Amino acid sequence: MPKKINVALVGYKFMGKAHSNAYSSLSMFFQPAAVPVMKVLVGRDRAWVTQAAERFGWESVETDYRKMLKRDDVDLVDITAPSDAHEEIGIAAAEAKKDIFCEKPLALTLEGAKRMLKAARANKVKHMINFNYRACPAVALAKQMIDKGLLGTIYHWRSVYLQDWIVDPNFPLVWRLDKKVAGSGSLGDLAAHSIDMAHFLVGDIKEVCSDLKTFIKKRPIVEVMEGISAKAKKSAKMATVTVDDAALFLARFANGAVGTFEATRFAPGRRNNNKFEINGSLGSIVFNFERMNELEYYNAKDPEGLQGFRLIQATDPSHPYMSAWWPPAHIIGYEHTFIHQVYNLMQALARNKMPSPNFEDGVKCQAVLHAVEQSAKEHAWVKVPKAV
Repeated sequence: MPKKINVALVGYKFMGKAHSNAYSSLSMFFQPAAVPVMKVLVGRDRAWVTQAAERFGWESVETDYRKMLKRDDVDLVDITAPSDAHEEIGIAAAEAKKDIFCEKPLALTLEGAKRMLKAARANKVKHMINFNYRACPAVALAKQMIDKGLLGTIYHWRSVYLQDWIVDPNFPLVWRLDKKVAGSGSLGDLAAHSIDMAHFLVGDIKEVCSDLKTFIKKRPIVEVMEGISAKAKKSAKMATVTVDDAALFLARFANGAVGTFEATRFAPGRRNNNKFEINGSLGSIVFNFERMNELEYYNAKDPEGLQGFRLIQATDPSHPYMSAWWPPAHIIGYEHTFIHQVYNLMQALARNKMPSPNFEDGVKCQAVLHAVEQSAKEHAWVKVPKAV
């Protein structure tokens, strides 16, 4: 019989829904070595969290995470609360000897992320950060191809992460636009994913040169927020936006490759354009999450006259994760990346191994975010500080 892992989930909106779906769907398609038990959902508003628990399938609720941590029937704490809560809850969970699954970014600051990693190590708990785009079959396939040497020496990383959901200047000032809660704007929300995929596929980033820009300086105070949608009263007072709307930076990798990164939530028509291109001595790979089941591959060794990018449908049973799903070209979607991450987490916990990506990867990403912010202030190249 598979081992049972009792889960407590902190947060129940956009990410909470995605994580809940992953836990409830996992065993329908995979045969994990450990199975999650949806034990308790945690949220400050009892009426809202009770309603969410009934809808998503959680056994019980708590309105104080501290009470949840005292429960003997909780093995794993999953943190999907806003970014300013990650450090406090994560450290408390580690001290309570609970394993931890945390949304990105790991913390608001590099020092905060380091404190979380230190606490997890000191208390010898397992820890994982949810950089879910690693779990796209096409991205995992790209990793396999790179590791096999199909691209040769990597020269270039080129990424954009473009969204448009706050282009309207009347869109309210939600928590993602408040530095005290979010830490940063498009940099931590979007570019963090690009940074992690660059680390995953290319290698460590050693220095950056950046610019950050805020286009809309003031927005109406939010009245109601549900997921990433929100509304404000027509007569709402205005408040100052304290995060970046766009982030751009150059990067030098430790292995000699160079990279460009762009992230913005001001690209009309781009709903979730998370794209990268990698160029090497023997070929190139292109991925765009808006077409997440596809991977473009160019092989420089193909005969002259027959060269060109080929389209790989990353849905074959031989491709990562896909043997659990549908026949080839019966595509999967965004929510499946969370199921794959939960599968990876359950496998690691069942085997008493550290999951991947974990807090070390979160700290490495946070170190780059820190360097990007410093570079924008200093208008100069900045070395990425030592992470771990």
